[in-house]
Amino acid sequence: MEAQWPGWGSWGAFVSVAVSSHSSQLRFENVGVVLGERRVLDDVSFQVSRGEVVGLLGPNGAGKSTVVRAANRGVELAEGKIVLEEDILASLSQRDLARRVASVAQEVQVPFSFTVGEMVLMGRAPYQGLLGFDSSSDVTGALHALSKMGIADLADRRMNELSGGERQLVLIARALNQSPDWLLLDEPTAFLDLQHRVDVLKVVREFTREGGGALVVSHDLALAARVCDRLLVLAEGRVVASGPPAEVLTSTVLERAFGLAVRVVEGPDGLPLVVPQL
Repeated sequence: MEAQWPGWGSWGAFVSVAVSSHSSQLRFENVGVVLGERRVLDDVSFQVSRGEVVGLLGPNGAGKSTVVRAANRGVELAEGKIVLEEDILASLSQRDLARRVASVAQEVQVPFSFTVGEMVLMGRAPYQGLLGFDSSSDVTGALHALSKMGIADLADRRMNELSGGERQLVLIARALNQSPDWLLLDEPTAFLDLQHRVDVLKVVREFTREGGGALVVSHDLALAARVCDRLLVLAEGRVVASGPPAEVLTSTVLERAFGLAVRVVEGPDGLPLVVPQL
């Protein structure tokens, strides 16, 4: 017999609310997004506070990438609002938004003719005048971002000479070079080997320790449990579970959200590990 999706009301026990000052949050308030005739997000509410990494999990097509696009004003809201600290996101100029929020999308059209250094310098565009001259501090910031991502040696290489993983690291370096308060990363560890996955998430963790806030879309449940302060699970366009990793990564939540039988065990570090039942 085909499994039936549970009524949304049955998810209430899996959604906990984190309380923090609104002046230090990126907040989604009852956000709905409709693309074409399809409702992609439905009554989505959550917050990301400065100093924390929030992981966004869920099956393909759940609406995770749309959340990131909405927070960067890449899609129009059908309902609700997004608030950045004290400001309605829709009221900000594009320049002001880019100074405060940096995002790395899952799919990015990369201008292959540019060098890595030039790509990372583009992160300073929100701070430059009409002619867009790079200052010495812009160049210093770009070099620092490249070093932080471990790719300073690629600065003079052209984007079309890089692997997919190397391009991903360049795009994250560009986002860091925007000097944002908030990072929105849609599967930032895609195309990366295990070492670079860990390195990227350490950089994100360092960013939040320095006072920023980060929203990270991920399919890597094990790493998300070890890097994120809180996890959100999105399914069919709704937040169906939220809270600390140990509360969210349970067989009940994951089986309902992903439609897959799993076993959750405690890892050596005391955090959950998810084992699919094959």
